[in-house]
Amino acid sequence: MATTIAQKKAVSSNNATSGGVRKKSGPKFELSEEQRRDIKEAFDLFDTENTGKIDTKELKVAIRALGFEPKKEEIKKMIAEIDKGDGKVSFEDFLDLMTVKMAEKDTKEEIMKAFKLFDDDETGNQLLLKFWQ
Repeated sequence: MATTIAQKKAVSSNNATSGGVRKKSGPKFELSEEQRRDIKEAFDLFDTENTGKIDTKELKVAIRALGFEPKKEEIKKMIAEIDKGDGKVSFEDFLDLMTVKMAEKDTKEEIMKAFKLFDDDETGNQLLLKFWQ
């Protein structure tokens, strides 16, 4: 029996709140079109049969293709959050994972920029007092 778009959306919606990729509250990070395109391209490299799913074993390589270096434990955690028992990752779940990763990277870069404002001598060593001035 064919799955309707409405059924897919309902399943996707349920997965985001129960056992799927957890959404953080607060402002939602928006991907640029270029980031979205890059994520789709990385996913498609491993979705050779055009099923809309990749093997969980390929998740680490797909993430690395986007410039991230996840640790083994982080990959295990990601898989535990999104694997529905079939050993596959849907594009929607991969997109959610990468949106979170890119938001974390963006936040880290902003913190580093702010820190560098206080790093006058470029040693990387800053007093907490100087930071609060």
